[in-house]
Amino acid sequence: MSIYGAMVSSITGLQAQSQALGMISDNLSNVNTVGYKGSHARFSTLVTEITTSRYSPGGVRSSPFTSVDRQGVIQSSSSVTDLAVSGNGMFVVRETADPAAGGETLYTRAGSFRRDADGNLVNTAGLFLQGWPIDAVTGQPIGNNISQLETISVGNLSTTALPSTQIDLSANLDANTAVGDTYSIDTAMVDSLGANHVIRLTYTKTAANAWTVAASAPNADMTVSIAAGALTFDPNNGTLLTPASGQLTITTSAYTNGAGGPASLVLDMAASTSSSGLTQYAGYNEIKSVNSDGIPTGSLSGIAVSDAGVVIALFDNGQTRDIYQIALADHPNVNGLEARDGNAYATSGLSGDPVVNIPLTGGTGNIVSAALEASTVDIAEEFTNMIITQRAYSANTKVITTADEMLDETIRMKR
Repeated sequence: MSIYGAMVSSITGLQAQSQALGMISDNLSNVNTVGYKGSHARFSTLVTEITTSRYSPGGVRSSPFTSVDRQGVIQSSSSVTDLAVSGNGMFVVRETADPAAGGETLYTRAGSFRRDADGNLVNTAGLFLQGWPIDAVTGQPIGNNISQLETISVGNLSTTALPSTQIDLSANLDANTAVGDTYSIDTAMVDSLGANHVIRLTYTKTAANAWTVAASAPNADMTVSIAAGALTFDPNNGTLLTPASGQLTITTSAYTNGAGGPASLVLDMAASTSSSGLTQYAGYNEIKSVNSDGIPTGSLSGIAVSDAGVVIALFDNGQTRDIYQIALADHPNVNGLEARDGNAYATSGLSGDPVVNIPLTGGTGNIVSAALEASTVDIAEEFTNMIITQRAYSANTKVITTADEMLDETIRMKR
């Protein structure tokens, strides 16, 4: 009987519109959720029997559809570890920092990552960002597939010290200096343990256009000397004549902190044909530049992330090091991914297997540091859908009420 069919059909309408309202509610509650992808209902008919002479109502059903591939607006933030993907691809994340501890590999666009107590990059849902470690020698990622990914950790990083091997000096000695007077220049050097030391170069005028240079350690933390430290200058243009190479050897030893070296350094005052090294012009003493090539031990002072997803460690000694390559995953059917808690997704039979690439390769987008991808929810659109859903729900209740009244009329006919 079509009256019963009408009631059944309207009940399916109530169920379908209720589910649609649930999606609208979820969208509005996640309007400020980073990387959230809005869902909406797709309605389809349920057909029982339709012929030229008979119509049996079937009803409707609604199916949720999430536009995972829809790009949200990228908004700037104040943290360099806030990351957004511009274009295709999703961050690969894990539920646990250590794969041996179990946990599922998931995919997300929610890039609000922070360092935890162990230095791991983890987002607000507690999911750990994955990447390939970078070889310090080759500068290339160690690995290229999903099984070789590791949790990105920036804890307990430091740089290895590089002892000084050379001091480059550019300065002027006053040609009017009286014989026997001196001029001193201090320069820093680094020992094999990464500690800084000061070497004092003392220039003494011995005759016209002639000087000697001696080295000392004003802090008495090592022994320093220079062999054959005699210098002569061209009386016509003030450039250094001897040593012809412009170089002398500084010998160091007996470090009080136990360092093993360096045993010697090259003091490079430039060639005799150059006026950019050590010169002798009248009227002034001047240090133009004095630099050592050593690098002291450095501690981590911050990190940076490039457009290509390279995580760069920044150290307080001015050094940098590429430490991880962030991976981006794409799927043949991104919209077929299965939703998980924490605004993350899992591979499903509908999505296909993930293809993992370096950002900006294989069709993936780029990483934007100090930025977050906003939710794709449009409040105005959701309010409009809510009104339509409410009216559809009310219309279905009206059909049920009408069908009930018609059944009452039928029952009264029997009486």
